[in-house]
Amino acid sequence: MFTFFFRKQYILLLSCIYILGAAYVLLYQSFYFYLYCSIPILLIALYLAFFHLNHFFYLIALVVPLSIPFENSAIQLGLSVPAEPLIIVATIVFMLKKIMNGGIDKSIYTHPVTLVILFNIAWIAITAIVSEMPLVSFKFLLARIWFVVVFYFLALEIFSNLAAIKKYMWIGISTILIVIAYTLVSHAQFGFGERSANAIMYPFYNDHTAYAAVLVMYLPFLAYAFYTKTYNRTLNILALGLLLIFIIAIVFSYTRAAWVSLAAAMVILLFLKLKIKFRTLILLALVGIGYLLFNSSDILMKLSKNKQDASENFTEHIQSISNISSDASNVERINRWKCAIKMFLERPVFGWGPGTYSFKYAPFQEAKDRTIISTNFGTGGNAHSEYLGPLAESGVLGAASILILVFFIFSLGFRIYYASQDKEIRTMVLILFFALITYLVHGVLNNFLDTDKASAPFWGFLAALVAIDIRQNKKDELLKSTAK
Repeated sequence: MFTFFFRKQYILLLSCIYILGAAYVLLYQSFYFYLYCSIPILLIALYLAFFHLNHFFYLIALVVPLSIPFENSAIQLGLSVPAEPLIIVATIVFMLKKIMNGGIDKSIYTHPVTLVILFNIAWIAITAIVSEMPLVSFKFLLARIWFVVVFYFLALEIFSNLAAIKKYMWIGISTILIVIAYTLVSHAQFGFGERSANAIMYPFYNDHTAYAAVLVMYLPFLAYAFYTKTYNRTLNILALGLLLIFIIAIVFSYTRAAWVSLAAAMVILLFLKLKIKFRTLILLALVGIGYLLFNSSDILMKLSKNKQDASENFTEHIQSISNISSDASNVERINRWKCAIKMFLERPVFGWGPGTYSFKYAPFQEAKDRTIISTNFGTGGNAHSEYLGPLAESGVLGAASILILVFFIFSLGFRIYYASQDKEIRTMVLILFFALITYLVHGVLNNFLDTDKASAPFWGFLAALVAIDIRQNKKDELLKSTAK
């Protein structure tokens, strides 16, 4: 039935009817004119979703950076438009196709990363049932489901080769470039000041931290596109220009967490280049954590002596990273972390409910921890941590599922990079792994996976890494069977 509307012989008739309808709505029902004009867009989207789901996936990737928040307080609905409605359509179509045409490839749902993701979603569903705010929690659950279904499971099927992965990255870069241009032009009107950087990218991004976190994830691919010989010289030069634009945008975002995440990823990159094994990294991490815990009093005392606040001077801005005594942003972040831990201690098993932190943390604040940006009305953001947020909202298993996912991402990155003999695959693994590390490190200080902006690159890049691993495993199995 659906194909009826797309047969060539009916296009002219439907077009005439639509134009007449538009004239009527404009003259007599002008309030609904914009809604009426969206019908062709909806029909095109539905056609792509049902008959060209791979193209529809790339369309979603194209609009995500340009989507803007839409809030309806009457039904407590918050969506990123037009991306999330398209993501919801893609989720429904993908699931229907799997039900009608057969399930997901066994190698996908038995992969360790997939199993951890499914456990995380299952536990979010359980904790949503016993949530303090069920409506908020089920909206959070649904958002996690449609982000994972589209940017992980659907992406896994589309990323059958490296060309598809590169295409996904180029599409993301192309529209993020529009956001960068808008942000830099707006920022220039305020003299590129540090204070104006906090929200100058609105309405595309809520604040500078989410904006910078996403930009950093694309840097390794642009660096690759600049020096690789697989592209011609013109594209190399274009990539260099884009790389410089992204770096300028990151610098003028004044996002210290993004800078820290970039530095941390470079350290891991050095580990890979030196062929240091993953278990050695784990051992070093445990030793480092032990040292920090054992010397925490001395370290906190030294940090408390730093009085350098955030500044337009980049040297001073970097120095302010360790200021936990007077920098309002840093002190407020510690306040949120303390609240998250207190919330967890009160409800360690099921937590307060997915997505409820911002509505429930206020009573856990202490007067000595409050700052000039503290609030009691749930309007000041979340727990500022991808790890402590789930701890407060979904209890110990919620946080554990995230930490286990991080473990498998690192394990996967090291294993594929060392095992593969193909230089191009090793390079792509390095790009994807580097990008994911930047977000995982950034996740210590902020959390954005409840948004389409961060979910598209994070789950998409993770899907690309898993797709490469599955393809390599199948190739190895084929070689073994041939040898026998």
